[in-house]
Amino acid sequence: MEKITEKLLLEKCSPKTSKLEQIKTLNLSRLALNLQALPVRLLARLQALERLDLSGNRLQEFPKTLELPALRYLDLSDNQMEDVTTLESLSSLEELKMEDNLYITVSDNYKLMVLLPNLRIYNGKDVSTTANHLRYVYSENLQTRITAVWERSFSLPDPITAEEMSALEANFVSAARQQVKFGPSSVSDFTKWRVEIMAKEYLRSLTEGKDETELKASTDTKDSCEVTTPSKRKQTVLDNDVNLTAHKKPRTDLPASSVEDSPRKSSLRLKLQTVTQSDAVRMSPRKRDQPPATPATPPTRRQLRAETPGRKTKEGGAQVKHNKASELQRNADMLLTIKSKTQPVCLKPLHVLQCHSKQDSSEDFSTQLWACAFQPLPDSTGGGGGSRLVATCGGDSLCVIDCETGMVMKKYKVPGEEFFSLAWSTVLMSRTGGASAQHCSIVAAGGKRGLVKLIHPRNNVAYGEFRASRKALSVLRFNPHQGNFLYTGSYDKKIVMWDIGGVDSQYNFKVVQLLVLEISTTPLHICLPPTSPKTHLLTACEDGLHCFNTQLGTNNTSKRSKEMEITFPIYKKEDKEHDYHTIDGLSFLTDDIVASKNYMHTSIYLWSWSRTKAQRPDKKSRAVCAVVLAELQWARTEIPYLALNTCPGRAYIVCGDDKGRLWTYHVSNIQKESFQTGKPIVPTEVLEWPTPVRKGHVQVEGPSINSVAMDPELHYLVALSDKNMVMVWKREE
Repeated sequence: MEKITEKLLLEKCSPKTSKLEQIKTLNLSRLALNLQALPVRLLARLQALERLDLSGNRLQEFPKTLELPALRYLDLSDNQMEDVTTLESLSSLEELKMEDNLYITVSDNYKLMVLLPNLRIYNGKDVSTTANHLRYVYSENLQTRITAVWERSFSLPDPITAEEMSALEANFVSAARQQVKFGPSSVSDFTKWRVEIMAKEYLRSLTEGKDETELKASTDTKDSCEVTTPSKRKQTVLDNDVNLTAHKKPRTDLPASSVEDSPRKSSLRLKLQTVTQSDAVRMSPRKRDQPPATPATPPTRRQLRAETPGRKTKEGGAQVKHNKASELQRNADMLLTIKSKTQPVCLKPLHVLQCHSKQDSSEDFSTQLWACAFQPLPDSTGGGGGSRLVATCGGDSLCVIDCETGMVMKKYKVPGEEFFSLAWSTVLMSRTGGASAQHCSIVAAGGKRGLVKLIHPRNNVAYGEFRASRKALSVLRFNPHQGNFLYTGSYDKKIVMWDIGGVDSQYNFKVVQLLVLEISTTPLHICLPPTSPKTHLLTACEDGLHCFNTQLGTNNTSKRSKEMEITFPIYKKEDKEHDYHTIDGLSFLTDDIVASKNYMHTSIYLWSWSRTKAQRPDKKSRAVCAVVLAELQWARTEIPYLALNTCPGRAYIVCGDDKGRLWTYHVSNIQKESFQTGKPIVPTEVLEWPTPVRKGHVQVEGPSINSVAMDPELHYLVALSDKNMVMVWKREE
């Protein structure tokens, strides 16, 4: 047995390095190692280690206290492993090999899938679906039975003492292990092990809940919005075939289309005014003109606000001024903590492409382009740097474009489809012959038909599809920390969480529905807070911004309603002709600061997620007011759904308008005095529409910019228009 030393580790690593902290791959196979031969203190310095081979040794267990935060691949095959629970500290592990360990049972395999939350490949096979079934579906069934055991035979002591709780826990866990029967007998060892853990957690949750209820109840938060709970506005019920949204109202210079042409047409943000019959046929229901069938006096969304009588004293007024100044100072300090690597960038137009044309016609200036996203360079987390490849969708096609050359590298057409959204992710592809799994970048796209298409662009393979809804899909979003979890938002007023698993070398895959979020109207955007992507989801909708709890395994129902609604100060200015509740832009600028845009509002809000979430929601409406840090001046337009985007690495926010312009904001370069005025902050630069000219044609006037995307270092900026044009801007060094 060879002794593990720093010198040996440096000899066995690849690529070669002189520091343990930089080792990424390490081969310690066939050294006759046992547990005592693994020096935990020395191995703990391998903080960057991603791949570890310990095959062909004599290990009966893994060092319990050894944490390797970057480890993604571990080979423990051909050992003498018995206690698999010692691997629990390897929370980032994605691929594990345990073949030729004689004492490993099926129950041990299941334990590993529960203990290792990111495990996807086990002994060369994709186990994502099985693992998530055990983590969530199987566990929820056990939780139901554990709760029944408690309610039938147990209760908390009064008063609660440590001795009584210890005895209660022992009795409750013993009863749960004996009485809870679920699953095949071949995995009864796993079931009892899981029941014991969950019973202890359940009892702990009861005592914590009791402690919280005994705390003095605080009064409901009074937020700066001063908005009482808005009642849900009744909306005109449209025919199902028309109740899907058209992201834009038609422009006067585009050919008219019937209401049935696109499922992106619905009526929600409408101004009450008389229209002619011909106008009603031609216009998009997303215009702010209500068809004549609308009742003359619809129920208002807002309730009347009661004003507090009484006059302010001079002292009171001074106190209000002081509080407001203090709040502005605090908000300014928070925003100015944003650090950026460089000064504001200089962007110049590079390419204009018409790659989504109907029948590839150069005369097509009517196909609307809806979504674009840069390919992340696949690393072990799927969150690597950016590339110069961007995916765009609109009409019946999806394109992958090289931003530098302007060439369309891949193009996928689906006759009869109209794509509205797409998203990149990184999944694991298992391979035959004992080879380790590899990460591959995939694109998911969906639209009018309610189907999600799964594409592997590198191999030019559209490898599968599944039905996510019977109605059109409005938005798709992957969980950046768990690349096989996909959220789909649709026009049936639902957001569904799917596990799409990985793929094998033959592109076989399996999809499982994990969670359904019930919402009141169409979701337009989905954001996962960077600090809690597995537990919270924000969705921008036609009727506001809603927050959901998405933590799996904590609720015995797969359908959930919103946890809270986030309101904004602009709501105070609503009247019959102005409804600001549609949130048509949403993106995180940092782990905490969010940029959002309300339709018809001429500003972009920057607000704090943590400070907003910390407030106590109103008991009836579940509403809290966003803690607004600043407002950014934006265009005055009645065109809805012009989405913004952010580039956290460069502290940039970009949003297009209805004249082809791009409003850019370099937040870290804004002066402190600008934040403290309380007035909207002017953009860093407004990039004018470059008015491209096609041979034999007149100049193309500025279109509406539906969507924008930036790579992480802002080398390129891509803007999509409602006139079938992809505009690529490049940073000048």
